[in-house]
Amino acid sequence: MSSVESASVSASDVAGDTAAMTRALDLALRGWGRVAPNPMVGAVVLQNGKTIAEGWHAEFGGPHAEVTALNTAGSQARGGTLVVSLEPCRHTGKTPPCVDAILAAGVRRVVAAISDPDPQAGGGLEKLRLAGVDVAMGIEIERAASLNAAFLHSRTDHERPFIALKLATSVDGRIADHAGRSQWVSGEEARDYVHWLRAGHDAIAVGGTTALRDNPRLTVRGAVTPRKPPVRVVFDRRAMLNPTVTLVQTAREIPTWVMASPDAPATNASVLDANGVRVFRPLDVPAGLRELRAAGIQSVLCEGGGALGAKLLSLGLVDRLYWIQAPLWLGDDGVPAFPGVANVDIDQAPRWIPVERKALGADTLLVLDRRLCLPE
Repeated sequence: MSSVESASVSASDVAGDTAAMTRALDLALRGWGRVAPNPMVGAVVLQNGKTIAEGWHAEFGGPHAEVTALNTAGSQARGGTLVVSLEPCRHTGKTPPCVDAILAAGVRRVVAAISDPDPQAGGGLEKLRLAGVDVAMGIEIERAASLNAAFLHSRTDHERPFIALKLATSVDGRIADHAGRSQWVSGEEARDYVHWLRAGHDAIAVGGTTALRDNPRLTVRGAVTPRKPPVRVVFDRRAMLNPTVTLVQTAREIPTWVMASPDAPATNASVLDANGVRVFRPLDVPAGLRELRAAGIQSVLCEGGGALGAKLLSLGLVDRLYWIQAPLWLGDDGVPAFPGVANVDIDQAPRWIPVERKALGADTLLVLDRRLCLPE
């Protein structure tokens, strides 16, 4: 059950911890789009196996999940168990250390799903153990790591952002019909879900052809209002966007960046710059991602088109795939979702990790991670 444990626990304790951790992870997700660059965290306080309080990190700079749950529990937390989806922090940031609040509350035992890889915040469980608190770690570890995959990636890979690729395709893997029409492959529920997805990422990226053909807004228009609107990024080697495109027309209202090539026409770049678009000139896509990371972008949701998505996949740069499959066929002349991906022998093909499967109205969502990002 646990990679850190200082006291024996009963089978009923384990079952109660697991149920509480499931609840803590559900609570943590309520921070989607509101707490980044902090992780999403949920917490549950147990007393004699029963839930007496719960909390989650609701807003960047606000109380952490543990403190919210302990404040709600009050004196009932003394001698109880705190179940939390991420190791409690031990440093002073926007708020005081959670470990201090835990010790002050008199909690007997703390159960965390995963450790915190942040060099300043991590190590809270060890501090609690040294203070005489029973500690455990490892329940629901895979789900906890998946929930905060972008945060964990940002603490272990400083070269590029976490890259999530979203594709809506037909059953036969087409993102548009034979005439290039893609509106709409998926249904209304799926489109609502995409707005929710956008709220949880620092940037939304598309290719230049998609930006010109579809003229998207790439804004969040759903139930979650992100704390900061995602930066809109267009990978447009020739800097062909122009003032008639919505992204350019609204660039002074919502940050809009173009990843052009070093040999893109200077006049094109000047027009974009004059309209409030920030133009980068990386040598290639990986270099462009490095520039995004250096500019403070920790996570990117790529929404196509097929060429950009396939390029990221072929370079091994996609960390997560959100694949929405619609119940229709578009035929051999439809636009393929994964053009140009190299052939791989079946025994050498990497198997991705299924994270989630669910219905979105008539459509089906499949979420796959390239690897499980676990803190060491």
